[in-house]
Amino acid sequence: MNIITEDQIRQNVRSRYKEVALQGITSSSCCSTEVNCCETSVAFDSESGKLGYSTDELSSVPVGANLGLGCGNPQAIAALKSGEVVLDLGSGGGFDCFLAAKQVGDQGKVIGVDMTPEMISKARLNAAKGGFTNTEFRLGEIENLPIPNETVNVIISNCVINLSPNKPQVFKEAYRVLNSGGRLAISDIVTTAAELPTEIKNNIEDMYSGCISGASSITELETMLKQSGFIDISIEPKDESKEFIKDWVPGANIDKYIVSAVIKARKQ
Repeated sequence: MNIITEDQIRQNVRSRYKEVALQGITSSSCCSTEVNCCETSVAFDSESGKLGYSTDELSSVPVGANLGLGCGNPQAIAALKSGEVVLDLGSGGGFDCFLAAKQVGDQGKVIGVDMTPEMISKARLNAAKGGFTNTEFRLGEIENLPIPNETVNVIISNCVINLSPNKPQVFKEAYRVLNSGGRLAISDIVTTAAELPTEIKNNIEDMYSGCISGASSITELETMLKQSGFIDISIEPKDESKEFIKDWVPGANIDKYIVSAVIKARKQ
């Protein structure tokens, strides 16, 4: 993939999520091809419940932080501890950051990085509304993190890395900013078919920005993580996620080709 194509992908993704941020509405997940839908916070909470978020978690974040984006609940698998520094790759409106912030407490810190300026503004506004003083939101690309070396304990991410046109670089950057013993706890989409259908694979406008055609296989992800230096790699597909994935693109049967997975790894 050449640089121009990578830039086109980033611009397409950035444009889509700018629209989500400005409208404050989306469809039932980040992985739908529809952006302009008449969803409400109640509908978002209902969909997020299917991803593993509890009622208490959903009610503990500022109104407007949950944009219905994601394919799992990464902070629930991260085993966060008080005082840890957490980095969220593709933090959106700050939803997972605010949940993580409650777990790490006042002695900890949560940093969200997003490449969409409108999302950063929205997250900062949500942080102010919720009185969160241990969160920080930085504009940047996850392939080039605005984070110093070895300053993070845990990296979380929710259905975002599949959107990157240069995933090996994402994992190299993740490894760079993690402390020794630091860990990844990611929810993302993986492919379950040998190859995606051409009409899905080549549809950058909708299917890529909708978290579908940019997905990698488990084998590919394992290779990327190993080459970046990670150990204790675990990628666990969640077959039950097909129940909500099938609704992302009605009639396209995409649940035959992708599934949500829990991805964990550690820096030695």
